Amino acid sequence: MKIKDRPEFNRKSAIMTFSPGDTAMTAIKAMSEKNYGAAVITSPDNKPVGIVSERDFMRRLLNKGLDPNKTLLSDIMTSDLKLARADDDLLDWMRQMSNDRFRHLPIVDDDGVLIGIMSQGDFVSYTWPELIGRLREQAQATFDINPSIFIGLAVFVLIALTGIFAILLTR
Repeated sequence: MKIKDRPEFNRKSAIMTFSPGDTAMTAIKAMSEKNYGAAVITSPDNKPVGIVSERDFMRRLLNKGLDPNKTLLSDIMTSDLKLARADDDLLDWMRQMSNDRFRHLPIVDDDGVLIGIMSQGDFVSYTWPELIGRLREQAQATFDINPSIFIGLAVFVLIALTGIFAILLTR
């Protein structure tokens, strides 16, 4: 499945953006007011140059005792960005976000212009129904191929439970 095929991609609110020269307090107030967990820092031509999240405010601003009214977003933003395209595979990005431990993924067009942002929460809404469906398919395929696997497992569980009960009853 492609990122653009997710309903969340098309239903998202406007992307919150700031310039690198905006202060941390400007972003904190706007993000708090709208309940945004992250904002993208863009160049004048709307290309992502960084991202700032609640975690950045905590670790790079508050933890260092910096003044949010004087600290620029360029001083605390994450500038090593991962950027996706709308046609990219959703599962590939889910895996990368999990492995690399980042929660927000700016989406750009072919010119590198910001067109969206997806969060891990947007991806998670996809995973549960999809994973359950795949588990069902796998279980059905496995059962169709070799039902003795399930029969053997059931027998093993019954023997194990019988042994446990026998031990408990002899005490």
